[in-house]
Amino acid sequence: MKDWINQKTFHLPEDTVVAVGKFDGEHRGHQKIIATMLTVAREQGLKTAIFTFGTPPAAVVSGQRRPQILTNEERRERLHQAGIDYIVEYPFDAEIAAMDGEDFVREILLGAMRMRAIVGGEDLRFGKAGAVNAAKLKSLGERLHFSVYIIQKETEAGEEISSSLIHEALAAGDMAKANTLLGMPYTAEGVVQHGNGIGNRILGFPTINLLLPAGKLLPRRGVYQTETVLPDGRTFRSITNVGTNPSVEQDHLSHRLRLESFLLDFSGDLYGVRVRLRFLRFIRPEKKFASLTALKQQIMADLSSID
Repeated sequence: MKDWINQKTFHLPEDTVVAVGKFDGEHRGHQKIIATMLTVAREQGLKTAIFTFGTPPAAVVSGQRRPQILTNEERRERLHQAGIDYIVEYPFDAEIAAMDGEDFVREILLGAMRMRAIVGGEDLRFGKAGAVNAAKLKSLGERLHFSVYIIQKETEAGEEISSSLIHEALAAGDMAKANTLLGMPYTAEGVVQHGNGIGNRILGFPTINLLLPAGKLLPRRGVYQTETVLPDGRTFRSITNVGTNPSVEQDHLSHRLRLESFLLDFSGDLYGVRVRLRFLRFIRPEKKFASLTALKQQIMADLSSID
């Protein structure tokens, strides 16, 4: 496995089956593409390779970067875990934006990526102004001698699964829908930070505070039933607050949206440890309590509500 990050000059060492896209969230539609790639790779003796961008093109064009379901680091980890051999995160700029679609196929996909086959959805488009669509790609494949596999969009309840649909579900706190579209629980991970000590010192609950990369998409502010996964694989039931914890005094984390999790049946020190949260169910909106006693009572009620 190897990644080329923010590099314009690269050359893959083996012939490949390729997919081009954002792969934000690695949802069920992406999983279908990857499964097809793995089958093609096995049948034709190829390696698998993803071409994507370090910064989404829409963010460069508009100047506003939409938070991502997966950070670039998380995306690379997920793709490799799924069986992808090579990942190219190409820098998006005016030069690549203006590149003719056929030139992109010839120079980057066939040349640098040694593409012998490509897999994409029915809405696949790339090149300047999205000039290369599925039909055009098939025509190029016949002329330039590479195989093209176009697969039907994955749907759920009559809707085409997309990253935008998952964004909407997360914004509403609808974890059941988001996780169904993803085909797995939505996750967030980060290194445990020192907070204000309210959880252990006053409330009597073991807590962890996480700060996430600024580009990471978080669900609606509120309290969620979660699972906390440690690096050694141990998993603990937990509840997690997404927000700024308005009921406690200000601390060095309070200016940032953060995650604070209360772990069940755990004791120990996790400061500096990278943990992963799986979001299972929305419990209630974030709110400000009149006292820490009221906050503790609510946390106890939240904990008693989880499976």
